[in-house]
Amino acid sequence: MRISDVLQSKSLQDVITIGPDAGVRELLATLSEHNIGAVIVSSDGTTLEGIVSERDVVRTLHSDGTVINNVVSSIMTTQVRTCSPEDALDDVMQVMTEGRFRHIPATSEGRVVGIVSIGDLVKHKIDQLQFERDQLDSYVHQS
Repeated sequence: MRISDVLQSKSLQDVITIGPDAGVRELLATLSEHNIGAVIVSSDGTTLEGIVSERDVVRTLHSDGTVINNVVSSIMTTQVRTCSPEDALDDVMQVMTEGRFRHIPATSEGRVVGIVSIGDLVKHKIDQLQFERDQLDSYVHQS
């Protein structure tokens, strides 16, 4: 299983982005509107400048109660681990687990082509295991 398989199966295939100069209030509205936990930071909608998640907001809020008045670039993560659509699902799951992050952008030729969450990967893995179990069950119970 590859990341491309996960990206194709997602109901929302559009990559949601926000500019680095957008306000944190706008970020919160975007997260809420799309019911997502992280947004790609990009000035042009395709180039990866960073990522900002609910965790980034919460961590900054803990130390700086005025975070709501800041811009996205002041709280975003700039050193972003990425994956490729060709990467194996298990390899990406391991990277995310070891790095303790829940979202990873997929890039190809320097452009963001998608984003997957650990939830997306787990769901895809469970669906695949269920399919294999059903196939084995069908094979075993053939007459």
